[in-house]
Amino acid sequence: MRRTASAIVIGAVVFSAVYALAASLGVSSQTLGAGNSSVSACQSGTLTATYATAYDAAIPGYKVGVVTVTGLDTVSGTNCANKAFKVTLTGPGASNASLAQITGTTPGSGTSFTADFTSSSVPAASATGVHVVITG
Repeated sequence: MRRTASAIVIGAVVFSAVYALAASLGVSSQTLGAGNSSVSACQSGTLTATYATAYDAAIPGYKVGVVTVTGLDTVSGTNCANKAFKVTLTGPGASNASLAQITGTTPGSGTSFTADFTSSSVPAASATGVHVVITG
């Protein structure tokens, strides 16, 4: 009986400490911890991602080459110029697993940027999605 009571007390103390720690995590538009916060987009327009393929005898088959993202806003008041980006190829099918990622910085002007996946050797047949994230 004494052990059971001790276990309950220890469990309550651990739960309280973890709950207090989680409650202290903060969220803002610049950082992510845990909680809720509104994050505004750097543009209202839609980005479009397309990619080129090239034959690779080592696969053998076609692989994803350069992903081109168009529709970038670099001129409005709240634009996406000079911000960090991450382009992720996902697949196969609905699994949405990350196949490869490329990071970089969006250009200061223009409406497009590229991410070169050539050295990643991702089979084109496996890539069923492209995710683009711009932060900063």
